[in-house]
Amino acid sequence: MIDLRSDTVTQPTDEMRAAIAASPVGDDAYGDDPTVLELEAKTAEILGKEAAMYVPTGTMSNQLAIRTHTQPSDAVLVGPGAHIWYGEAGAPSTISGVVIQPLSGERGTFDAETLRAALPIEMSKVRKRHFSPIRLVCAENTHNGAGGTVWPLERQQNMLKEAKTAGLATHLDGARLWHATVATGIPEAEYAAGFDSINVCFSKGLGAPLGSALAGSADFIEHARRFKQLYGGGFRQAGMMAAGAVFALEHNRERLIEDHRRARILAQGLAELPGIEIDLDGVETNIVRFRSMDVPAPEFMDRCAQMGVAVNTYNSTDVRAVPHLHITDDDISEALTIFCNAASGKTSP
Repeated sequence: MIDLRSDTVTQPTDEMRAAIAASPVGDDAYGDDPTVLELEAKTAEILGKEAAMYVPTGTMSNQLAIRTHTQPSDAVLVGPGAHIWYGEAGAPSTISGVVIQPLSGERGTFDAETLRAALPIEMSKVRKRHFSPIRLVCAENTHNGAGGTVWPLERQQNMLKEAKTAGLATHLDGARLWHATVATGIPEAEYAAGFDSINVCFSKGLGAPLGSALAGSADFIEHARRFKQLYGGGFRQAGMMAAGAVFALEHNRERLIEDHRRARILAQGLAELPGIEIDLDGVETNIVRFRSMDVPAPEFMDRCAQMGVAVNTYNSTDVRAVPHLHITDDDISEALTIFCNAASGKTSP
């Protein structure tokens, strides 16, 4: 099976498995696992933050950030189609008791003017009691739902200035921030600058078996550690998995450009197929979103699976394919043949 469902489906390479097997471990719940401490220090340095905290998943990392920044009944502003809003099982309302307010924008981003327009006007103390106070604004870079698009740095910086002027805390869901850096050459720390907290993922694209990290100031991370324990995120000998993430940071970041190249080849091939629509300008990193116009997307997905390619669907037309560590040029060529067959009604090559 050519598995293009996500860049999270990778298996550890032999070299990564060797690093995992050789990793020194301790008890992370006591704060003395040396490999976890190494990973946290390395991540904080890359992001230009004082501290970082290793957690099992990106969802936990994002939700820890929200819980640490807010109080129940607060409002959180997010961009259109944000993973925090639609892809984390309603966790913000359940875990933190906050209200999510999605903003409009382009390809998952929004500008300073949109943020300013969402802020409440001056009103009496009595009227204020009727509204959820806005405490936090969240951005996502690269943006999963928009097809792996990169938030333009100037647009992001202008938004952050507006948020700071309004006294809002800021969080970046940078699960695939590594891809933004590879695509633009802008260091991760430059994208992270100005945000009070940032989530990054080691199993999306980088090939680690699991784990994400939340980074920010030392005080913020210390506060978040209490909620990590509260949410059941207290690891024991977590260094074995952290070793995979350390290996990924050291060996698999620069190679992401290969995933981008294959995504572009895939997108260009899809653009030539009958029954397929795709916005080539929207393919900026490793995620390829396209539309099956003649065959309902769920049926298209099933046909592809029968012929040996796994993809994801999100509604009646939209399909997602994501090249990753284990996908080759030959895989892309074979996938295009299968996509062509599936779009024309075939269930076998």
